[in-house]
Amino acid sequence: MDSYKFQKACKEWLIKYYVENFNKSLGIEDIYIVWSCKTLQNNKILMSTNLLDGIYVEATQNGDKQETYFDIYTKQANIKVVNEILMY
Repeated sequence: MDSYKFQKACKEWLIKYYVENFNKSLGIEDIYIVWSCKTLQNNKILMSTNLLDGIYVEATQNGDKQETYFDIYTKQANIKVVNEILMY
């Protein structure tokens, strides 16, 4: 599957997921792709929505098996660290 079709299919899946699990309706324009990669027959995207729910979704397509896996993450924390602390 080409990258555009994969991204569109994943966005449509996420719209359905939000309706079924959160009773929230999204449009395709409410979902944005953070990162996308296609290597040989495989695809991977990272996506999120414009909702302030902290949900982040990773979708991976296994082209050999014609399967797609969705990993859904929720933001746990946002911790500020002064850059000097991270310097060696």
